[in-house]
This record gives sequence, C-alpha cells and structure tokens, in this order.
Amino acid sequence: MRDNPRTRLVFVLLLLTAFTLITLDARGGGTSLLDRLRASTQSVFGPIERAASAVVRPVSDFVDGVGSIGSNAQRISELEQENEALALQLRTSELDRNRARELDELLGLAALGQYRIVPAEVIAVGSARGFIRTVTIDAGSRDGVTVDLTVVNGDGLVGRVVEVGPGTATILLLTDPEFVVGVRMAGSMELGTVRGGADGPMGLELFNPQADLEVGAVMVTLGSRNGRPFVPGVPVGTVVNVRSTPGALTRSADVRTFVDVTTLDLVGVVVEPPRQDPRDALLPTPSPSPTPSPSVGSATPTPTPSP
Repeated sequence: MRDNPRTRLVFVLLLLTAFTLITLDARGGGTSLLDRLRASTQSVFGPIERAASAVVRPVSDFVDGVGSIGSNAQRISELEQENEALALQLRTSELDRNRARELDELLGLAALGQYRIVPAEVIAVGSARGFIRTVTIDAGSRDGVTVDLTVVNGDGLVGRVVEVGPGTATILLLTDPEFVVGVRMAGSMELGTVRGGADGPMGLELFNPQADLEVGAVMVTLGSRNGRPFVPGVPVGTVVNVRSTPGALTRSADVRTFVDVTTLDLVGVVVEPPRQDPRDALLPTPSPSPTPSPSVGSATPTPTPSP
C-alpha cells in the first residue's frame, strides 16, 4: 500500500473507531453494545460450529481408533491367554479332586481288607506279551512290585502283574480273554471261575451245576496260595444274566465287573496279602430298597365279630 494523505486518513479513522468501541465496551458493563453484538454472532455461528463438530468428531474418533488397534489386539491376546490359563487351572483342579477321591477309596479298600499296597498311576494302555487288554503303571521293581501280584482300585479287582521293569510294570486287565480268576459267591459260598470277555461281559462258571444263581448276585476273589496271583476277598463283579444250560456240568452266567477299566487312573498293587480272608467285607453295600407307603383305602378292614 502506498503512503499518501488518503491512506493516512483512513488509518487514523480506523484507530479512532477502535478506541471508541473499546471505551463504549468498558463503560457499558454487561449490557454493552459489543456484548449484544457478540451474542448475536454466537447465535448465528454457534449452530454452524456444532454441526461442523458433529461431522468432524466421528472422523477424529475413527482416526484415534485406528491408532489404538495395535493396543486392542494386544489386550485381546492377553485376555485369551488368561482365559486359557484359567481353563487349564480348572481342569487341573478337577483332575486333582478326582485323584484325591480315587486315592481315598483305594486306601479305604486296602485298610478294610488289610492289604499292603503300592499306589501307582496308569501311564499307558495297549497290548503286551500277546495279551489284548493291558495297561502300564509307573511303579516297578524299585517300588517292591513283582510278577503275579494282585492289582486293585477303590472299586475292586483290576488285574494282575505280568511284567515288571525297574520303574514300570505291565498289568493284565481282568477283561482280557486270557484272564481267569477263582471266585466265591457272596452269601451262598459257591465256588467257580470268572474269565475275561474282551468286548463283552465276563463269563462265570460255577462248579455246582445245581447251585442257585440269580441276577444281581455278587462275587469276590477266592484267593491263591500265598496270595499270588490273587489275594482273597477282592470284589469282582455282579451277575447280569444267568444262562440256561440244561445237562451242563457247570452253572454259567454273565458278569459285569465292579471296575470300569476304560477310566482307570490310580491303582494299587497288593504287595502283601491279608493275614485273614476279609470274606465279603469289601463288597459295596447295596442301597436299601424303599419301603412302599400304604395307599389310602388299601388297608385290610378289621373283621367285625359275629354275634
């Protein structure tokens, strides 16, 4: 801008106007002309500013969100790891509770039968030495385990030891077709043998073909000389079907074992037999049958004496 008299005059007028407005604003207090002018300006431009903010804010939030994607992904990963750790802890706690219960039942059976046992854990399942149904346990000769010892758990007979190493042993399960054990029927005292059935029930053969035999009858191990391979009194199973074999020299039946060999975990090897036969003391106590309550009107009327 060139310096000339007109320019200087305009500049002086602008300065005088500015000073005048400042003086009026200072003297007018809260109701000055400038305050009213500012209020009018805000009423006009305020909605425009808010609308612009509403348009710009989502874009700004999106940009901020893009910047935090990395931290969110890391937090999700941390939460997933915490969830997996909690799930593992829950499964471990459940396993510990199950093993504590199994150990308690095993020790209870050993104490009642007066057996001295070596607890062991099943660490492998398969076939060995030509047998079909065997498992491997984590106890061996270093623990006092030898061949031809009885193996039990808290429910009853599991099998017998057929092979031993320094730290492991192979157990022939009672469900193997080659497994045979002498038994005695509870109550009747009838003697017989039970043979493994592989995928089916075990088979019972009583020596007395005329012996009374019913579904639900239970049996225990008869025991062997010096407790090898079987100690006496170990629960074996329950009769689930009596076979009709007229003229046969033995009485036959199907047996369901007390032990579920498909869920074996903790077992005990009997390294010392009891001093005396526990007989039927280890058999599970049957649940008492409920006493039927008399129905209304079913009572027998008292006869009236005749005159």
